[in-house]
Amino acid sequence: MAAAAAPKDTDPHIPVLLRPLIAAVAPVRGVWLDGTLGAGGYARALLEAGAREVIGVDRDPLALEMAAEWGAPYGGRLRLVQGNFAQLDQHAEGLDGVVLDLGVSSMQLDQAARGFSFQKDGPLDMRMSQEGPSAADMVNTADEGELADILYLYGEERASRRIARAIVKAREAGRIETTLHLAGIVERCLPRPKPGQVHPATRTFQAIRIAVNDEYGALLGGLEAAERALVPGGYLAVVTFHSIEDRMVKRFLQDRSGGGGAGSRHAPATLRKAPQFKLKSRKAIGPDPQELAENPRSRSAKLRVAVRTEAPPGRTDRASIGMPLLKGER
Repeated sequence: MAAAAAPKDTDPHIPVLLRPLIAAVAPVRGVWLDGTLGAGGYARALLEAGAREVIGVDRDPLALEMAAEWGAPYGGRLRLVQGNFAQLDQHAEGLDGVVLDLGVSSMQLDQAARGFSFQKDGPLDMRMSQEGPSAADMVNTADEGELADILYLYGEERASRRIARAIVKAREAGRIETTLHLAGIVERCLPRPKPGQVHPATRTFQAIRIAVNDEYGALLGGLEAAERALVPGGYLAVVTFHSIEDRMVKRFLQDRSGGGGAGSRHAPATLRKAPQFKLKSRKAIGPDPQELAENPRSRSAKLRVAVRTEAPPGRTDRASIGMPLLKGER
């Protein structure tokens, strides 16, 4: 079995937790689906570790354009699909593994024209698929209450109401069209950060990006689709970068592995169905000191891995896995 390829200095995006992921699913074989292809770090590592075929899925057409070049040496072992991993079972079935690397990639952040970064001036876009309503559309049309809910529930921004009020007031003078315009509005609402603290606009940009791309809905859809598409013994590996994503993945896998609680004398345990997954580890895997030194972006990453059983797919209660729900979704 070939070792996973180490990322090169010229790679536009360094995949996090790559070594522990490959170790957790070894020996790598059969057909895998990388639902967040990006720059292809996981797909290439899986192919080099022994996967017979990798299906690379991504919403971003740029990722597929790049993959057509770096993927050429793999020939028919790499199949590219533009789509949302929430429907991954429509692109393949009988999978031996599914890997999902959530959030926004470095190559998207680095392109000012994509509008993901509050540190670079560009159009307020944030659309991963480059289709549909943009972040500017949302910021300029949503009412104050809806904006506040998005910032609080999706970004865990405690000053959500103050920021939403400032956005609504600022757009009275004209549309908010650029990243730095929005970042400036947020900065004026919050205290100057102390050394080591994140930029004041971090949580606001995260929340708006998640809302524009329906990332939490896609995550739940992707977990359920993977459950349907994986063969018994197949692996589901998910890398998360913030607490809400990790909570959703953790609770989904706890529920599906029979670890949802045993009840008490006040609330007796209900009859349990056969578990759909077996956890590789009850605790998430984080970066080791070597990876932290190589890639500081990995500091907040967590990897969870589970193995599919023969039990039929289950159903998911969105609230029970900690999925944030806006007013109209409750």
